[in-house]
Amino acid sequence: MTLDPATLVAIAGMALVTYLNRVSGLFLVRFVRLEGRTKAALDALPPAILMAVIAPMVLTEGPAETAASAITLAAALRLPLLAAVVVGVVSVVALRHVIG
Repeated sequence: MTLDPATLVAIAGMALVTYLNRVSGLFLVRFVRLEGRTKAALDALPPAILMAVIAPMVLTEGPAETAASAITLAAALRLPLLAAVVVGVVSVVALRHVIG
């Protein structure tokens, strides 16, 4: 397999554009006042992204994952987001070991 120089340039260009896109967002948000609904929407993004990644696994994997999801949901109602994630990871590992 050979690597074409044009392909290498295209990959490097796409990486650069992706990086600049992310950095420009961080730079430009300093000049925007976030308040009200916009702030609430941005604060809701991390849990929403986690749910989008986790939700398909809840119903398609098995009983250990489904039970761990219920435990994580209960923890998320009481604990901060990071603590709920830790509870979820620990519970799925333990339940996979016990249930299989």
